[in-house]
Amino acid sequence: MDTARNILACILPKQGLSSMDQLDTTTDRQPVAKRRLADLPGPRSLPIIGNLHQVDRSAMHLSVEAWAREYGPFFRFRIGDRRFVGVADPEALSTLMRDRPAGVRRGAKLERIWIEMGLPVGVFVAEGEAWKRQRRMVMAGFDPAHVREYFPALQRVATRLQGRWSKAAAQGQAIPLQPDLMRFTVDAIAGLAFGAEVNTLESDTEVIQAHLDKIFPAIFNRVMAPLPIWRWIKRPADRQLDRSVAEVKQAIAGFIAQSRARLLAEPARRARPANLLDAMLVAAEANASGLGDADVAGNVLTMLLAGEDTTANTLSWMIYLLHRHPETLARARAEVLDAFGDRGELIHEGLGRLNYVEACAHETMRLKPVAPFLGLELQHDTVIGDVAVPRGTLVWAVMRHASLDEAHFADAGSFRPERWLGDGGPAHAASSAKRVSMPFGAGPRVCPGRYLALLEMKLCIAMLLQRFDILGIDTPDGAAAREQLQFTMSPVGLRMRLRERTAAG
Repeated sequence: MDTARNILACILPKQGLSSMDQLDTTTDRQPVAKRRLADLPGPRSLPIIGNLHQVDRSAMHLSVEAWAREYGPFFRFRIGDRRFVGVADPEALSTLMRDRPAGVRRGAKLERIWIEMGLPVGVFVAEGEAWKRQRRMVMAGFDPAHVREYFPALQRVATRLQGRWSKAAAQGQAIPLQPDLMRFTVDAIAGLAFGAEVNTLESDTEVIQAHLDKIFPAIFNRVMAPLPIWRWIKRPADRQLDRSVAEVKQAIAGFIAQSRARLLAEPARRARPANLLDAMLVAAEANASGLGDADVAGNVLTMLLAGEDTTANTLSWMIYLLHRHPETLARARAEVLDAFGDRGELIHEGLGRLNYVEACAHETMRLKPVAPFLGLELQHDTVIGDVAVPRGTLVWAVMRHASLDEAHFADAGSFRPERWLGDGGPAHAASSAKRVSMPFGAGPRVCPGRYLALLEMKLCIAMLLQRFDILGIDTPDGAAAREQLQFTMSPVGLRMRLRERTAAG
């Protein structure tokens, strides 16, 4: 879920890159500064628009990654009147993220648009003390012990997905991969987090799914927009967005009311919450928590949006990559069948043994992270690498660059899950890989839902490989899957064709 929050941070307030009055090269707390921002290389910009003419908004991450390859791990560029320093060095990125939220934050433009749309603020957007209070509340329900208790709800959703795909396979229908997986993840998070049976997998008219799908793209478009046209002219899409936000807020209020009624009727739930929302309400009602219903609502929304989008996109890429690598797919299937047999129940304990499947997930996130970059704003003067960077500077963190660098990964462009099991040699062992590839973020704001996300991925892949053969995964043009940035980075138009496996395999 944190990976989706990272993408939301990509556009920051309109501020210039000023230079420090003095270059501090003596402090013991920072590396020695040898360069100023003005010394950094970067693409040549034009007046007024900067480098805007050189980027495609739907794939702008690729343009910035190309600049990192051309100009090195520290460079500068301009989008309109916003000036950025690009950072692609993993050690520098790790240092910056460890300095969150006190020294580094996301920008105010996101927060302004979020609030303007009428969305409640959760850990997705919150900063400072508000973030600290909310983080404690969210973490109260996200630990592995709690997630284990919620697992039966996740099993029910996986069974519904299996039924949906069995029907498509029997009818010879191609499955729109990402939309189906988004139904799976929204049903999972609703059942797991709120104890609500939101059944989008068995209903094509389920309201909340249709409305959720509009929010992330709208936020992305408004954050990216050079002019706030929606404030002056209400177009049909803007009016539909307002209706969608109202519907989602009404659904969230219903989740909270149902949870509070259950806690009142069953006081024992307070000692052992049955879902994440119960746990958040109990934490919010604790003495001196400083939290209210608005904070709870903000984090219900965070779970719905981030839990739906990021995990579904990673699963889409993972299935696509497995299909393109038959030997890897066969090894993953063998592990699944060894753990569960060809018809056995997919239990929690068995998922814990799927080390190779989990390695496939990590390798997918290395190659195809849903947040290939994130935006940061410095709250104090600092040194990044060897560059003196003043307070207020906008940092474009190029998160994927090092993951595709041969200096960090042998055969970096290839899909090799075994590297996450330590099979790639000492220089490329799993511990080393995790320091470079950071799909869940790093530091204090590392994704609280990372354990749940991996559990959902393993359950979905185990169900797919146990029950189906993948006949094909088609792209709209027959070429390799294209990356598209719409808040998160997703594959364009994948359609999957399945055949149900017999009991004998």
